Amino acid sequence: MLNARLFRIPLLVCGLLPGLAFAETLRFAPLPMQEPETVMRETQPMLEYLSQELEVDFEIRYATDYDDILERFRNGTVDLAYLGPLPYVLLRDRCPSATPVVAFREPGGEARYTCSVVMFADKLRPLDDLTDQPVALTQPLSTCGYLATARLLRDGGTRLAATDYRYFGHHDDVALAVVRGEAVAGGVKTHIARKYAHLGLDTVAESEPLPGFALVANRQTVSDARLQELRQALVHLRPEESEEDAARMAEWGESLRHGAQAVDDEDYAPIRRLRGEVTIPELVIPDLTVPAP
Repeated sequence: MLNARLFRIPLLVCGLLPGLAFAETLRFAPLPMQEPETVMRETQPMLEYLSQELEVDFEIRYATDYDDILERFRNGTVDLAYLGPLPYVLLRDRCPSATPVVAFREPGGEARYTCSVVMFADKLRPLDDLTDQPVALTQPLSTCGYLATARLLRDGGTRLAATDYRYFGHHDDVALAVVRGEAVAGGVKTHIARKYAHLGLDTVAESEPLPGFALVANRQTVSDARLQELRQALVHLRPEESEEDAARMAEWGESLRHGAQAVDDEDYAPIRRLRGEVTIPELVIPDLTVPAP
């Protein structure tokens, strides 16, 4: 297991008086696979806002390993995490205390998104003609990685396992790999595909809408009252309607600044259906099941 790095938001950064500390500290695990500097830049402004609204301190507990987050939820050393829909479902299956607080809205304004299979416009080919061809994916635990791409290719007549698929990391890396000709096809979020359309990236297949990235609370350590306070503090922000909210959230990470809406576990049923249809070869999650609180 990789060692996690611990970050604490300075009180002065949070706008508090020197020497003043709140009684409660919430330990937050950001999205794994991001560099610590990116984590701080994208999540700290949101946590500063929540710190002021709820009168709590936050510790950012950085990790590059999803297994680490699973273990911390199990042993009660993480209170909140920011997770994609597939990692959330995997966590919930093994740790029933994991509870989604809100799902963050995408740039289009909805707290859900679609995944697309993309190809370069000058090199389009049928989906049933990808056997042994290089296909670019993000990461095994990315919803638009093996999971959604395998389903889309299967519907088009090809098994992803029969291609020469490779993991490239981030969605932008996948899109650029296809543009550069390093892969014949790739799986990315649809809004990332549109971002590179001017370079010749074409969407050739698109998934059903999937639930968005979520702030997930550990019910072993976060009370019902605190969970509701967190939810209310985030869902009442309306950057699309309020100039004040838009200005407040302008420094938040791109995936956080468009607002949020309340969600519950049932909203992630589409991910569970996909998991029932697709086996991700590289995905091995340890059994860390713990009783519900």
